[in-house]
Amino acid sequence: MKINWNYIIGICLVSLTVFLYGFSNLKNSSQKVADISIEFEQGDNLFMDYQMVNKLLIQNGGTVRNLTKSVIDLHNLEVKIQSHPMVENASVFLTVDGFLKARIKQRTPIARVVMNKGSYYIDRQAKSMPLSENFSARVLLISGAVKEVNNVEIQQLVSAILNDEFLNEQIIGVEVKPKNEYVLDTRVGDQKIILGKIEDLNQKLKNLDSFYIKTMADSTIYKYDSINLKYNMQVVCTNKVDYGK
Repeated sequence: MKINWNYIIGICLVSLTVFLYGFSNLKNSSQKVADISIEFEQGDNLFMDYQMVNKLLIQNGGTVRNLTKSVIDLHNLEVKIQSHPMVENASVFLTVDGFLKARIKQRTPIARVVMNKGSYYIDRQAKSMPLSENFSARVLLISGAVKEVNNVEIQQLVSAILNDEFLNEQIIGVEVKPKNEYVLDTRVGDQKIILGKIEDLNQKLKNLDSFYIKTMADSTIYKYDSINLKYNMQVVCTNKVDYGK
């Protein structure tokens, strides 16, 4: 009877591979966490610090250092970090050399709501986030009759302003009026820009750009007390009152 050595060698190789794989998994799962490594996306940890993240990386009331890999609940740790109001996204994983690594993307604020009962940021995803003791972002100030239901409209308005190079320099604040109407505060000319509701926002801002191009060219911008964009395809202005006359 002819022995099929290729067949026997193949079985041996498969068996050896399975054994080594199982042994490697067993050894890896019994390995202890050597240390914690925290990375902030783009190296930007303005609002959170390493100590804050370390406090979130707690399992069963204690640190995960020196725990074996097999008892680490990566999903739970990841959920805890992602639930923090300053975190936009996070991933938690174990490395081959025994490190527990947390990679964190913080929220990006685009506006700061200023109210008597407290202040908070609105981020680029229209979500509220608390102020930080570590860092204060230089963003547009929002005041007036602000409610959390305004977040989406405020995010839409502020994003449009930030994407316009001139308006980004000119607009310094937004006031929310009753009935969800908006008034913009300006840097040059000291006018109130009455935007009205958020509808037709792009057209209103185009009209405003055109108005500024004309009035800044002939220096008439300083004559006006308010600029009203509420009316369809029109810019209606109110002259400043000269009390010296």
